[in-house]
Amino acid sequence: MFDNKISTPPTGHRLKPGAKIILLLLIGAALFFGFRMAVSHGWIPAPGIAKALIPSKAALPDLKEAVVANVEPAPFPEAAPASVKAPLIRTEIWAWNAQMNYIYANGGPDTTRNSLMEKHNVNLKLIRQDDTSQMQNDLIACAKELHDGSSQCAAGANYVLIMGDGSGQFFAAVNPQLKKLDNGGGEYIGQVIGSTGYSRGEDKLMGPPEWKSDPQAAKGGLVSGVLRDGDWNIAMKWAADNQIKNNPDEKTYDPEALNWVNAPDYIKAAEIYNANTCEDRKVVHDGRLTGETKNVCVNGVVTWTPGDVNVAHGRGGLVSIVSSKQYRSQMPDVIIGIKKFNQDHRNEVQGMLAASFEAADQLKAFPEVLRRAAAISAKVYNEQNGDYWLKYYRGTREQDKAGNMVELGGSAVNNLNDNLLLFGLQPGTNNNFRSTYTVFGNIATQQYPDLFKDANKIPDVKEILDTSYVLGASSMLSQSGAEADVASFSSSGDTGTVVSKRDWSIEFDTGKASFTAVGERKMYEIKDDLAIAGALFVTLNGHTDNTGTREGNMDLAERRAQAVRDWLQRKAPANFPDSRFRIHAYGDSKPLASNATAEGRARNRRVEIILSGKE
Repeated sequence: MFDNKISTPPTGHRLKPGAKIILLLLIGAALFFGFRMAVSHGWIPAPGIAKALIPSKAALPDLKEAVVANVEPAPFPEAAPASVKAPLIRTEIWAWNAQMNYIYANGGPDTTRNSLMEKHNVNLKLIRQDDTSQMQNDLIACAKELHDGSSQCAAGANYVLIMGDGSGQFFAAVNPQLKKLDNGGGEYIGQVIGSTGYSRGEDKLMGPPEWKSDPQAAKGGLVSGVLRDGDWNIAMKWAADNQIKNNPDEKTYDPEALNWVNAPDYIKAAEIYNANTCEDRKVVHDGRLTGETKNVCVNGVVTWTPGDVNVAHGRGGLVSIVSSKQYRSQMPDVIIGIKKFNQDHRNEVQGMLAASFEAADQLKAFPEVLRRAAAISAKVYNEQNGDYWLKYYRGTREQDKAGNMVELGGSAVNNLNDNLLLFGLQPGTNNNFRSTYTVFGNIATQQYPDLFKDANKIPDVKEILDTSYVLGASSMLSQSGAEADVASFSSSGDTGTVVSKRDWSIEFDTGKASFTAVGERKMYEIKDDLAIAGALFVTLNGHTDNTGTREGNMDLAERRAQAVRDWLQRKAPANFPDSRFRIHAYGDSKPLASNATAEGRARNRRVEIILSGKE
């Protein structure tokens, strides 16, 4: 048997201390020279020298799936955060598909690795904010931080993205406050520096089907929406083009006008309709109380996605009366920033635009990029999922809860060429931003004169627009990108459904097809209106008074209608191709008033403009 004791070697077999030292030295030398030999033969990697590796393959869109030319694939952004050594840029955005490229360029709420913002050395933080008033407050708060010496804003917003047609009202509220920071010098005012995209259908006036077939049926309608906002502008232009009055007082009811319920945001506007909201209102006629009171219910909405989707899925019963699909140049998504920050960080600002433009090209060219961008948008908005935002980015027709087929969604992203077109930076193009800014600024001032006067008047477009950043961004791009998105017009006779019909009294020289000075000024107004309705055909119907012969008046009416077309084409040929126009002459056969008086004859000398388009 064995016991558990361990035997001790005999004393005579133990190594002496000197021998131990010699043995350890021999072992150490063997290990050292063995290690050197292993390294020299490549058996193990040398310390301090990185091992050569095959680079990981960058995930790229499939070039074979490209749907537009002149766009090379860029790597997909990763989910991991980037480390960009640049000032933090805080940007507030609505939940709006017209900025999907801006979001994709960032990779998420914060700049991610391999994103286009990282590529251009931009450190961007995206914050959803649906309240325009809060956007105004946050832009002012950031400007105050910069004024007090901060290099970047810890709160508030360096930039906000809003509807360009409502930017005049925005600046009227913000810039007077910002001018106080430097005693009126204007160093800290807000300015538009570029655009991420367009609403192309999702922003709309929704109403009963009869409003679409007969616009005059909208008289007495009660519409919920954000007053003096972009969607309200759509209703205002449609009403003006159809010569329907607007009641600016949201506490009264005018049966001969559009009436309003003011909503704090576009989501709430849809909720007000879905709740079948009704109110007792005092009746007015031409701004005067009649002594009557009437219970009226909301039967229209101005909103955008997901507001329009909520109406269709919630209560239904409304269709798209007119939208940014027809008024395709009305609603660019513009980037508004603080002038001082823009100037002090020009490289970062131009890089931000360049990244957004590159991302737009990627979305236009590669379906997989568009799908990923929609998923990132859902993450940034913290609402719905990628499939939802993708569906309504493209736009769709659905049956609503009441059984109507309704158009929902529809947006587009803007690359460099789209920006050059928008701001009139290409030869032969109209500055469509200036047109929308001016037209809707004038409407807001006309409807609410007490709000937009003196220090709070809507500033001139020259004060709030700086296109140098778009031009600077163009020098940072290595490829020309996709061609600008322009409307196309068939030369066939079908111009689609009539959207609006309006008589314009344009002064011509007596018996001639040339404009007087007053008529020339009116033509500039017409140009802006038609530029906004960029997807619609233009029918010009020429009319005269009864002076002269029937044959002579027919010829004169046609020449005057042609003169309107020719003037528009000289000013902005890219916006007014021949295929967009239809011309008819009626001479003196359709008078509006009696030709027995000078006033009546003046009314009869007119050009009627009909705007129409296909669904």
